[in-house]
Amino acid sequence: MAKKISIGSWAYVFNQEKPVDFHTILHKLQDLKLDGVELGAFGMHPTPLSHPTKASRDRLRKEVVDHGLAFSGIACDLWSLKLVSTEDQHVVYMAAFEGFLRFANDLGIKTIRVDTIEPPDVFEKTNQDPRKGMDRLVTIWDKCCKMAADYGMNVTWEFEPGFAFNKPSEVIKIVDEIRGKGNPNFGVMYDTCHAHMVAGIGARQPGHKETLPGGAVELLHKLQGRINHIHIIDSDGSLNEHNTSTHNPFGTGHLNFDQIFPELMKVNPGHDWWTIDLCFWPDAWSVTAQSKKYLDAARAKHGF
Repeated sequence: MAKKISIGSWAYVFNQEKPVDFHTILHKLQDLKLDGVELGAFGMHPTPLSHPTKASRDRLRKEVVDHGLAFSGIACDLWSLKLVSTEDQHVVYMAAFEGFLRFANDLGIKTIRVDTIEPPDVFEKTNQDPRKGMDRLVTIWDKCCKMAADYGMNVTWEFEPGFAFNKPSEVIKIVDEIRGKGNPNFGVMYDTCHAHMVAGIGARQPGHKETLPGGAVELLHKLQGRINHIHIIDSDGSLNEHNTSTHNPFGTGHLNFDQIFPELMKVNPGHDWWTIDLCFWPDAWSVTAQSKKYLDAARAKHGF
């Protein structure tokens, strides 16, 4: 089945000299004939606070549809909280998460993104057992997944070098533990850039570095059956100034997409979306058209 291509709206907020408003983005994506937009619900883009009523959310949903687009998912702002080093903020986290669930549900969104928030060396700095932190994470995300299931929504974890639990074995263990608690709506986001940095480079991994001989593609195989969302972008193997993966525009990094795209086509995340992720790339606006052109050529070659 043909893949639908969206792009994350956060690319036009983070690290931009001049952030781009959401309505302007919709015009651009419509002109480029993309299929959708993935909402970064923070900053100047729509949030539960900027659209507090059902009527305001209905208007936003109609605005997207009127531009010939659809929402592929949502990333929510929970980064002011702590998740794995303490349980003190879990009640606040769940309340905020449910607010984003309601917002997403009103917009017809079916996938909500989460991450572990705190840095990978948090347990070393606080002299804590990482297993305790993992238990905290599993406990809170188990509850969040059950809340999301009530809305018919999936929860997708974007693992990356900048956040705790950034080793391949940890990713697999956490997904299996949460699913083992009766949460088939939980899975991982396979971001091609992060997968390379985690499995190929072992960036920012505390203690013993854990990489895979086959890098990002081997990790993709190990995650089969656990992936419920996909982000695509290049990587040059570096970290950005925020100490997470540099999301290089297609063709400017080291990833072999002639190898990656056919393997991604074998993955069934439960939907047909592939999302371009230019997060933190300076002047992302200027390379958006280039990204679409690259994918058009790749689609013609690989048939996705």
